[in-house]
Amino acid sequence: NLARNTLIGAANAALEGQVNTVRNAISGLEPSVGSIPDVAMSYKQAGVPWLVIADYNYGEGSAREHAAMQPRFLGCNMVIARSFARIHETNLKKQGVLPLVFARPDEDYFIFAKDPHELVVSTHGVVGLNENTPTVQVTVERVQNGKVVETHNIECVHTMSADQIGWFKAGSALNLIASQQKAAH
Repeated sequence: NLARNTLIGAANAALEGQVNTVRNAISGLEPSVGSIPDVAMSYKQAGVPWLVIADYNYGEGSAREHAAMQPRFLGCNMVIARSFARIHETNLKKQGVLPLVFARPDEDYFIFAKDPHELVVSTHGVVGLNENTPTVQVTVERVQNGKVVETHNIECVHTMSADQIGWFKAGSALNLIASQQKAAH
């Protein structure tokens, strides 16, 4: 039973800085906009994972665990930011959300500013997630009229340990513990 206040203070650069407003690309043929909690819930109900693209110090002032739990509950499985607030980054990991930092934040972040209403990010395109390699590739596709017109492979950096990667793959630290206990019995 989570509150419906997920990211409501977030300003959306793709929508000229509007607060608590995001594009809902699955509501119909023409993208519509709505509040972040409402759009996130519609994605969850449709079984479509989503992610957050963020600026510097993502999660500042969001040290409580629900700030990471709510997005995960609503289907967010990744946050790509220029940088993270340390405690919030740890809470994201515990909740099974993959926190990634742009390897070239001043270059790659701006890919998302170019015609952002046409941008589709493929979360299936994460390549190379392991504790021995701190970088991964994320595939970003720009779509116009339903067709991919441009593809970028963005290098991102992670600080995930082997245990934390297990949390991500299980959906959270608690999910992993529960599955380990179930397997032991």
